[in-house]
Amino acid sequence: MQFRKAVMADIPAVHEIINGYAAQGLMLRRPLMMLYESVRDFTVAVDDGGQVVGVGGLHIMWQDLAEIRSLAVKPGLTQRGVGRGLVEFLLDEARSLGLKRIFALTYQPGFFAKCGFHVVQKETLPQKVWKECVYCDKFHNCDEIAMIRWLVPPEELGEEAHEIPLVAKPNWVKG
Repeated sequence: MQFRKAVMADIPAVHEIINGYAAQGLMLRRPLMMLYESVRDFTVAVDDGGQVVGVGGLHIMWQDLAEIRSLAVKPGLTQRGVGRGLVEFLLDEARSLGLKRIFALTYQPGFFAKCGFHVVQKETLPQKVWKECVYCDKFHNCDEIAMIRWLVPPEELGEEAHEIPLVAKPNWVKG
């Protein structure tokens, strides 16, 4: 199994894997256009035959915060370390970028717990995290579980861990 950054040729397989689970209500659907636009966010797991068998994205939200999103393994190939390998690859990428905390919104809390994530209240995540929720069929009745993994101990973050401003203060506002 090889884990590598996605390339454009991977996107049709990525789309099929993600939206197969989305059709079952297990994850947020991703339009093909969005996947092409954000190809640099994605990592794929490729089998010995060169087929994409898993995918996961690392989407940066703020100076110290990113989300692992769209983590999916081709049906029939789960429980073989593919998902865990993707998470480890994404965490290494996050460390190399200097990120300090990674979150996931998931229906698989047991899996993420095994990867070192802890359940948190959704309300503790910055509001910016929810910007794509309007595209979800469950927008008004979200039942995903929020989980976080600290790459730096929280007590070392200081002021950095505060709310992400949604809009910067306009230039004409004084003080």
